[in-house]
Amino acid sequence: MKTIGLIGGLSWESSIEYYRIINQETQKRLGGVHSAKCLMHSFDFAEIEALQEAGDWEAATERMIAAAQNLEAAGADCIVICSNTMHRMAEDLAAAVDRPLIHIADATAELILADGLGTVGLLGTRYTMEGDFYKGRMTDRFGLNVLIPDSAGRDIVHRIIYEELVRGLIKSESRALYQAVIEQLRRDGAEAVILGCTEIGLLIKPGDCPIPSYDTTYLHALAAVEWALGD
Repeated sequence: MKTIGLIGGLSWESSIEYYRIINQETQKRLGGVHSAKCLMHSFDFAEIEALQEAGDWEAATERMIAAAQNLEAAGADCIVICSNTMHRMAEDLAAAVDRPLIHIADATAELILADGLGTVGLLGTRYTMEGDFYKGRMTDRFGLNVLIPDSAGRDIVHRIIYEELVRGLIKSESRALYQAVIEQLRRDGAEAVILGCTEIGLLIKPGDCPIPSYDTTYLHALAAVEWALGD
């Protein structure tokens, strides 16, 4: 079993989910009282959120690289960024360490393709929905057509993430707002929706969607286990 290096605290609400899923899946596969070998560097998310809000991605990248290098020095065999948004600096981070980076978009896109789908909606932070680092990777590497909500929809999705989900607040009225955004994506042609923020799965479950949903937290965690237990 290899050691998984987790960059967490982005926010800790979803980092808990990574830890739970990775250990549950490891026990499921190996049986007995097995659990995963893993290390975590956990940020104070307030500091990272301030850099995001200020658009200081250079400083954020420096901190992410330092975290990855710390994990590498501590014995991690791979790096897992427990956040969709912070994959913005995934290429820079991967180049700065001598350990493989398990990319969250790849883990998600591979399953979407295996399910025979081509057009998907994407929910996430404004940085993820509007940037090219995520949509572009899915389009260029996997040939997917990625749709995002309109401006009003993006405002709703982003606000609920930062004002509620990263704070552990789960509200039924916010679920209804997300459902309306997903329904519009369906009308626009989306065959499925990517829950492209690691906290969205806390709010939206498969039964809440009119189309199939892909929880990136779950899929990313499974990909990490697959890698750690592989040859």
